[in-house]
Amino acid sequence: MNDLPQLLDDVRSCRTCADHLPLGPRPVVRMAPTARLLIIGQAPGTKVHASGVPWDDPSGARLRDWLALGNDVFYDETRVAIMPMGFCYPGRDPRGGDNPPRPECAPRWHDALRACLPDIRLTLLVGSYAQKHHLGPRARRTMTETVAHWHDYAPEIIPTPHPSWRTTHWMKKNPWFERDLVPELRRAVAGALA
Repeated sequence: MNDLPQLLDDVRSCRTCADHLPLGPRPVVRMAPTARLLIIGQAPGTKVHASGVPWDDPSGARLRDWLALGNDVFYDETRVAIMPMGFCYPGRDPRGGDNPPRPECAPRWHDALRACLPDIRLTLLVGSYAQKHHLGPRARRTMTETVAHWHDYAPEIIPTPHPSWRTTHWMKKNPWFERDLVPELRRAVAGALA
C-alpha cells in the first residue's frame, strides 16, 4: 500500500486493542512521503495521549536536545517521520512506569508505513522495544550493548536509549553516550536532513 494519507487515516482510526487501553485509543503518528529522518520510539505517555503530539513531554525535550533539533524541524513531518512501536498509551505498569507498547501495532502497521517513506536516510531506534523489533537477531543482548555498538548499524540506523527520566542514571553509568555518540548522532541527523 503506498497511499499514505489513507494509511494514516486507517492507523488513526484503529481500534484493534481498544479493550486493553485504559484511556482508550488515540493513535499518535506523523509523517509525509518526503521525510528523511524516521524516529521509532516506544509508545505515547499520558501527556502525549492528551495532546496528540508525539514527544510532547520531557522525554521529547531531551530527545530534541540529543538531536540538536528545534521544534520547528522536529515537528515538520515533511522532514521528520515519527512512528512509535505502540501508537496508543498502553497504561501504567503497577510496578512503576508505563506498560510496554501494545504488541499489535508494529506488526500490523510498520512495514506498510515504512514502504510509504522512500526518502528516509536515517532511522533512529529509540529504546529497546524498537531495537529488538527492527534489528531482530542483529540486536545485542541488552539495550546498552546495542547502543554501544551503534557503528554496526550506521549509517542507515542509529540506536539510542529512551530519553525518559530513568535514562539519567543510565547516562551517568555510561558517559560515552553523551561524549561520543551524541555528537555523532547530531552529525548524522543534520546530514540526513540536509
